[in-house]
Amino acid sequence: MKNRMNLKWAIPVMAISTQLLTGCGNSKPASAPKTETTAVADGYDDNFVAEAQSFADLQLLRYQVPGFKNLTLQQKKLAYYLYEAALCGRDIIYDQKSKEGIMLRKTIEAMYGTYNGDKQSEEWKQFETYCGRVWFSNGNYHHYSNEKFIPECTWEYFTEVLKASDAAKLPLENGENADAFLARIKPTVYDMKYKPKLVDLRPNVDNIVGSANNFYEGVTQKEVEAFYATFDSSANAPSWGLNSKVVKENGKIVEKVWKSGGMYGAAIDKIIYWLEKAAGVAEDAEQKKALELLAQFYKTGDLKTFDDYSIAWVQNTGSRLDAVNGFIEVYMDAIGKKGSFESTVSLKDMEETERIEAIAKEAQWFEDNSPIMPEHKKEKVKGITAKAITVIVESGDAAPSTPIGINLPNAEWIRAEHGSKSVSLTNIIHSYNVVSAKGGMAAEFAVNDTVLQRMKKYGSLASDLHTDMHECIGHASGKLNPGVATTDVTLKNYASCLEEARADLVGLYYIYDQKLVDLGVMPNLEVGMAGYDNYMMNGLMTQLTRLKPGEQLEEAHMRNRALVAHWAYEKGKKDNVVSMIKRDGKTYVQVNDYGKLRQLFGELLKEIQRVKSEGDYKGGKYLVETFGVKVDPTLHKEILQRFEGLGIKPYKGFIQPKLVPVMNGEEITEVNIEYPDNFFTQMMEYGKNYAFLPVMN
Repeated sequence: MKNRMNLKWAIPVMAISTQLLTGCGNSKPASAPKTETTAVADGYDDNFVAEAQSFADLQLLRYQVPGFKNLTLQQKKLAYYLYEAALCGRDIIYDQKSKEGIMLRKTIEAMYGTYNGDKQSEEWKQFETYCGRVWFSNGNYHHYSNEKFIPECTWEYFTEVLKASDAAKLPLENGENADAFLARIKPTVYDMKYKPKLVDLRPNVDNIVGSANNFYEGVTQKEVEAFYATFDSSANAPSWGLNSKVVKENGKIVEKVWKSGGMYGAAIDKIIYWLEKAAGVAEDAEQKKALELLAQFYKTGDLKTFDDYSIAWVQNTGSRLDAVNGFIEVYMDAIGKKGSFESTVSLKDMEETERIEAIAKEAQWFEDNSPIMPEHKKEKVKGITAKAITVIVESGDAAPSTPIGINLPNAEWIRAEHGSKSVSLTNIIHSYNVVSAKGGMAAEFAVNDTVLQRMKKYGSLASDLHTDMHECIGHASGKLNPGVATTDVTLKNYASCLEEARADLVGLYYIYDQKLVDLGVMPNLEVGMAGYDNYMMNGLMTQLTRLKPGEQLEEAHMRNRALVAHWAYEKGKKDNVVSMIKRDGKTYVQVNDYGKLRQLFGELLKEIQRVKSEGDYKGGKYLVETFGVKVDPTLHKEILQRFEGLGIKPYKGFIQPKLVPVMNGEEITEVNIEYPDNFFTQMMEYGKNYAFLPVMN
């Protein structure tokens, strides 16, 4: 289960307003100035340039960190140590995505950094774009579609550049020359038939064998499922398999655990070092306990310790700073067991937290009034901690492409017994909104001026509230029937899509509810109407801008939105709830009855909750394969042509801020924050400062 909702997966027409939101790294310390003792104005700078480089289908952005300057020195030290812990895990995500991932990255770093030939030629620019794509996706599989991509420049040019680069920096094997190295890596770089898909979610195939990720080697899906079937399956059992690679050695299936002294140990030891430094300057005893438990988990690889950490992390609600760090989300594994490394370091956005807290306090009301079956409702919703956060840095699977909302922990039993944290990433959303305000998506795809003006007025708020409800209420709602296993066992390759659809539907059902008006978090139900207009338009049409001609929907969030929108459209045809209309050769989505559309969302929510609660694999498969996968090629062609005319990149990600300690001898006297503006430079710096793992792990 992945408890994130990403703005990159939602068309940005909702984000119209630019005023949405009031021992490892080798960073060179600056000379020590006098430490500031007076508070300084630390909000958003309206002159800050959010846009950076763009290439291929990608737009790089920058984000500000308002509030950082006014932290205490102890808090800044804590932020810096957590920042280093986050970046020290960067190698891990490359290796998790592909056994050849680190080798590929080191190869392009050597070529990009040491080639001294003509850098104005068209082929160099094509090579440079390939480098950017690899860095953006943490490998050579598209961060969104999971499809392999190759350089646009010719193999001959690639060879020429490599041979003119510094061989000492290439990841050559002992005794290997450039020609032998090139022959070895050619399938990885240029052969589209060699490991073509990062995650293979197709039905009726071996999803493990078909996936190129580095979570399994030499084993079949049946063997893996049989292996984990022998583990404790009680309600509060750990998330078995979360932190390991499964391989076959001497005919026996074993786990290579990601821990100190195990797989990825060199990077994990660096993470532990910085986590222990962070624990030494923790804001309170609860935060210190959580950080120490996380370090202990990394030392031992014990998933029971990870559960202890997760509980302590949920219970730590009083500190200003926070961090997610670990093997968290399972979307990169076709059968939903293996966690991708990620980290997000943040500070609480005090002002924006008020809105999400108002929603969280009513969690029981939302559960009691949900349209799901009574037997699937929680009698008591526990411990939802909701807040808005300002991101300081992200890494691993959370960068450069980032979530805008996070709800953790993922373990169902911890959520039920101890609660969860739900956060909205306000400064990330702010940057998205600033850039989106300059685009023309709404004007091109809105069905009429009434819908357009409503999106401009309420679209940002509708997006925020839907994210809040999705993360804070949606993922925390509902329960499994007694004796039903977790969704990685029951729903398998459909689990992630169905969980995101379920959370989306909770948000959709309630953003058109008077309750949110009564709570004071939205002015009227027109906000919900703006949300419905956008969601249906996106699910039925505009998210197709992210696909190439002939592709079907593969990514779980895209499938989720298509499932919800197409199901509601089909079920509402009799009453003309939603219509697809043609005007001047263009297709538009028009919501004709918002009240009936809400009822349909409620019906689908009830069904998907039943599927989850009962572990109904066939029911889940029917929903996803019938409504969430197929693409109308004629409509797709039209959408791509209209989108191309807007000159907008379909995907966005971020250059990370940089924390720079000011030193007086061995003592940190200040931590400054910088905002780099060159993605390529940052990637090369990361490759130099945070490379701890060998080429093969």
